[in-house]
Amino acid sequence: QVQLVESGGGLVQPGGSLRLSCAASGFSLDNYAIGWFRQAPGKKREGVSCITEAKDGRAYYADSMKGRFAVSRDTAKNTVDLQMNSLKPEDTAVYYCATECVLSEIATRQGDLRGKGTLVTVSS
Repeated sequence: QVQLVESGGGLVQPGGSLRLSCAASGFSLDNYAIGWFRQAPGKKREGVSCITEAKDGRAYYADSMKGRFAVSRDTAKNTVDLQMNSLKPEDTAVYYCATECVLSEIATRQGDLRGKGTLVTVSS
């Protein structure tokens, strides 16, 4: 079955860190640009980051995430990971990955795959 599954969400205090993982089954993530998105209750979907295909692996971030978040690939595990540091309460949202990127610097779409998401709650 072709699908994306996110993991790694949870409750973290402000200033803390979490590492999210987007795992693929049924296909190789290396051939796709993968975007991370988030959606908070009552708010629109927001692009968080993007990593292009493994052949060049360029990373892009929304302005509010630059310097705090880092996206990377693990080819052996067939995952795209999002390291989130210095988390703020406003980072609270459901985070999901998809085979598309929507950021000011890049917009791509390959197919129509997205995961169901993982909840990140930043609270003291």
